[in-house]
Amino acid sequence: MNLRNKASLALLALVPVSVAAEVLHWGQGALFLSSALAIAPLAIWLSTATEELAIALGPTLGALLTAVFGNASELIIGLTALKAGLVEIVKASITGTLIANLLLALGLAFLVGGIGRQEQQFQPTVARVNGSLMTLAVVAILIPTINHLGLAGELPVSEAAEQGFSQFVAWLLLLVYGLTLLFSLGTHRSLYEAAEAEMDADWDEGDEAQHKPRLLPWLMVLMSATAALAYESELFVGVLEPVTQSLGLSAVFTGVVLLPLLGGVAEFITCISLARRNNVDLSVSVALGSTLLVALLVVPLLVLLSPLLGHPLTLRLSVAELLAVITAVVVSNLVTLDGRSNWLEGVLLVATYIILGAGFALQSGPLV
Repeated sequence: MNLRNKASLALLALVPVSVAAEVLHWGQGALFLSSALAIAPLAIWLSTATEELAIALGPTLGALLTAVFGNASELIIGLTALKAGLVEIVKASITGTLIANLLLALGLAFLVGGIGRQEQQFQPTVARVNGSLMTLAVVAILIPTINHLGLAGELPVSEAAEQGFSQFVAWLLLLVYGLTLLFSLGTHRSLYEAAEAEMDADWDEGDEAQHKPRLLPWLMVLMSATAALAYESELFVGVLEPVTQSLGLSAVFTGVVLLPLLGGVAEFITCISLARRNNVDLSVSVALGSTLLVALLVVPLLVLLSPLLGHPLTLRLSVAELLAVITAVVVSNLVTLDGRSNWLEGVLLVATYIILGAGFALQSGPLV
């Protein structure tokens, strides 16, 4: 068992603590803190179970499983928040997840991996493909935002038309995601073989290299972590609004900074540890792949499922959120264009994330 799993196993003690805080009425602050901290290890174990099952099922089925459950924590938290009517927080969390993966996770990986090394190299082709797909995601949120503001010289569109357009784009993004799986697993699989080779080598170097993961135990871990994460998300979202309001935090800052850090902790740890072991190809694939999974699968599912929860979600973001996503996509594309990285590029990515996060912290306003 690696250090990440040992730490997350110890942190699982926070799950019964949060349950006790709810049952014994310890107060909203205690429930908020305990449930928030409990989400992080559950997200890690959900990610770990997905990785182990992917190895047990083989390359093709494993890749499909990862494609479905790779960012299940973000989807569960998003659906729970939508059910509670926190639409603006969900929109902000979409922005936060994208910029956290592209700037913070990738930046920390380059920074930690580059310490003591002149530079690291990775496959630029995969980065370019992911960059093109992220540009598509930017267009998907750019159009409804422009239409809503009337920046194209026309009157703002109606809410019904905006919802219809968002659902149309959501179906299109799901289609593109399906074609992306066909591209990476079928027609152009050779482009991703370097990352797969590094993953196999990284597994072979571990203490558990002598046996293949068992299917049933890890399937039970996956189901248990999913159920527990759904429960903890209910507890967390239930007190999110009053607690953050009492702390003076805006809905945008809560969604952009707090929720993505809780749901994406597994990806951050994975990217950093892989880059430190000089498996930078796989580290970049995890960071960019997680971003695409959110943009092309999680976000469309949230849009399509939101009417069933009574709170329709559109792809229209605020101008600040839109500019933050565009900045993250452009900067990450520029840094990964040459297939080389060093610790200074990592510092630049992290600094960009901190500037954007600080900008959102300056925004004040009532919670939804």
